[in-house]
Amino acid sequence: MKKFGAVTVFDLLIKYIKEGTIKLDKSRFDNVLATYHDPCNYGRKAETLFGHGYFDEPRWILDQCMDNWIDLYPTKKDQFCCGGGGGTLTTGYNTERILYGRKKMDQIKATRATMLVVPCHSCHGQMNNIKKEYGMEDLEVKYLWELVADCLIL
Repeated sequence: MKKFGAVTVFDLLIKYIKEGTIKLDKSRFDNVLATYHDPCNYGRKAETLFGHGYFDEPRWILDQCMDNWIDLYPTKKDQFCCGGGGGTLTTGYNTERILYGRKKMDQIKATRATMLVVPCHSCHGQMNNIKKEYGMEDLEVKYLWELVADCLIL
């Protein structure tokens, strides 16, 4: 009987980058300061449920795409939720969702980054939705794999 395993987008990108299947140009974002957000589901929740939180893998991928990025503080397991968990964009609790995202926006502001890199669809939607509320309209919110795609050498 054949067994099938699961592969995350992190595992797949790392494999492709290390094998040379994809090649990246780090210089594409030389003039951009970015920061990375650890989603609850890929970090703390994955660690609790599956014994492994994805903290180092996305940072390694980010390192392959750009030199100019800074971690949020606190980071990894201690990072704040963005307030968008559980698909709150669709629940109608907008006042609460915007309020719960305040700590995350303060974290981002403290870095002075102009780009936020996230691997989670809920976080991506939440951050794009609330950035205007906190005077951060110019913050570019980018998926991790979108950053990889932007750095591809074709």
